[in-house]
Amino acid sequence: MCPARPLIALLTLLGLSACGLVAPGEAEESTSSADGYPLVLENCGADVRLEAAPERVVLLKSAAVPFLSRLGVLDRVVARAGEYPRDYYDDATWAALEEVPALTSETDTSGHLQISKEVVIDQQPDLVLGEVDNLSRDTLAAVDVPLLEEPAMCAAGIEDPGFDDVRSQLRAYGEVFDRRAEADQAVAELDDRLEELSAGTEGEERTAAVLYPTVGGGVTYAYGSRSMAHPVLEAAGFENVYADTDERVFEVTAEELVGRDPDVLVLLHSAGDPDEVVDAVTRLPGAGRMTAVRDGELMPLLFNYVEPPTPLSVEGLAMVRERFGDGA
Repeated sequence: MCPARPLIALLTLLGLSACGLVAPGEAEESTSSADGYPLVLENCGADVRLEAAPERVVLLKSAAVPFLSRLGVLDRVVARAGEYPRDYYDDATWAALEEVPALTSETDTSGHLQISKEVVIDQQPDLVLGEVDNLSRDTLAAVDVPLLEEPAMCAAGIEDPGFDDVRSQLRAYGEVFDRRAEADQAVAELDDRLEELSAGTEGEERTAAVLYPTVGGGVTYAYGSRSMAHPVLEAAGFENVYADTDERVFEVTAEELVGRDPDVLVLLHSAGDPDEVVDAVTRLPGAGRMTAVRDGELMPLLFNYVEPPTPLSVEGLAMVRERFGDGA
């Protein structure tokens, strides 16, 4: 069994195993010429063809940025849409992003990006990264624009997400952009960082939950064993109170959350005032009975520090450990 599901499934002659996100019963397929192109990739159950290493990339989500930055290909991004919070990025990455024209950050009431096909096509992209609700892969394929999505964001998700998926994605993007040596170096640096962060997590476990509260009232979401939140909590020395839920993200009631009584709460948000995210939880009915609320053990954290699996997940782990100690 393959330990991780990379962005693409490539032939072993390209230096990657044939692991990939494919629906049950589907064959994994990839073809290439001697120089690696064209590539036929499998992504979210669809075949995606790249004629050459992309030179005009449009970002519709921020998740790919840390991968592209580490591979030194952010200069190939010609436009971006959505939110790109400054706190995610080092100075060099942020400077590169600021050079990229922003198309729109308009969202619907659920926080989903709204952008038209025409706006994206006007950029003449040879690759779009990230799928949004009103601009699907099929819509772009109809005008011969390929799209790749992070595996965790595919409908099937990742069955058992972990830091292996970050390694796999680095190498997969290395294949896409013909930056294999840079990908290997980035993986080595990732391994060093994880080894450093894994030290000193032994001891009595505390419990934790990762939530996405709705600011201003509404649904509270929690993250189960099929989310990257689960291995982040484990690596930090915590027991995920929703480890028994075989889902990525799901709605929870205040009563059910209080019943699980986590010692620590990590509260995800995409933008805005982090204090409002804390308020959204502390104002839930019965919230004061939770150990985390009584002890003030609540940590607002920007979404991409946990989901999906990217190098930012490693930094998210570091931030959780710094905030709560070793989880013991």
